[in-house]
Amino acid sequence: MNAKKKIAVLMGGTSSEREISIASGTNIAEALESLGKYEVVRVVLDADNLDAMPKDVDAAYIALHGGWGESGGVQAALDALHIPYTGPGAEASRLAMDKIATKRRLDECALPNAKWYTVSPGDSTGEVRTPLSLPVVVKTPRDGSSVGVYLARTMDEYKTAIENCRKLDPSEVLVEEYIPGRETTVGIIGRETLPPVEIVAKGGWYGWEEKYFSDETRYPFLEDGALSRTLQTLALAAFDALGCRGVTRVDFRVDEAGRPYILELNTSPGFTAHSLVPKAGMKTGRTFAEVVEAILASASCQT
Repeated sequence: MNAKKKIAVLMGGTSSEREISIASGTNIAEALESLGKYEVVRVVLDADNLDAMPKDVDAAYIALHGGWGESGGVQAALDALHIPYTGPGAEASRLAMDKIATKRRLDECALPNAKWYTVSPGDSTGEVRTPLSLPVVVKTPRDGSSVGVYLARTMDEYKTAIENCRKLDPSEVLVEEYIPGRETTVGIIGRETLPPVEIVAKGGWYGWEEKYFSDETRYPFLEDGALSRTLQTLALAAFDALGCRGVTRVDFRVDEAGRPYILELNTSPGFTAHSLVPKAGMKTGRTFAEVVEAILASASCQT
């Protein structure tokens, strides 16, 4: 009888998304255990290193969100150990985690995204102006799960949003044109684009509370076949533009004329009860555990 493959599920970490990461990691570990094929080691990281992980594992399943776990740090550390892992490599992870760098790459590849600019650290909040019409979306450049994301409808809200972003990250602040319309997302496993999911949040704003805790947020699958195919094509183009592999989720806004705009790429999407990649994966006929296993099957490393 073949020995079971030993899989480390990495969760926790030091970012603001630690709590969500532990929920994702627990669900992933339970799913893998339910298959009876794997020896699963739950590794809760409390520091930005792999000291807590056994080094004799066959692969690592990254369930870390934000910070060192999503910005290329853990990926580079696993590459150095020659341990295959889920999700994109170090460079693609770093690029996708940096919203400003992502916007630049999307522009270079002529992929549709909202108009944008940055507010530099040296700009006085009292004097900042916006070249875009209000409302605008104000974001910290390197947080996920809607942390540090604000919809500013007035100049007072705009200045407050910049101040709040600077408390989280003193570097540049990203400001984007607000695209009225619908929010959608496309998950990718390997090079398989999953069915697009629409996000219908109460009040039209999908923030931290609406993403993880609200039972009023709805997630219907798109019924428009033509739009679905367009979103899947653009999602794969963005995936390739940033050099992704394995699992990634590509988020969009679709304006009132039906034109899609890429918002960002998430290279370590959540696996909580409200998460959209497992939901879309199950739409293809897989069980939750089979979605997790498909992602594990895509694990690789840069040797």
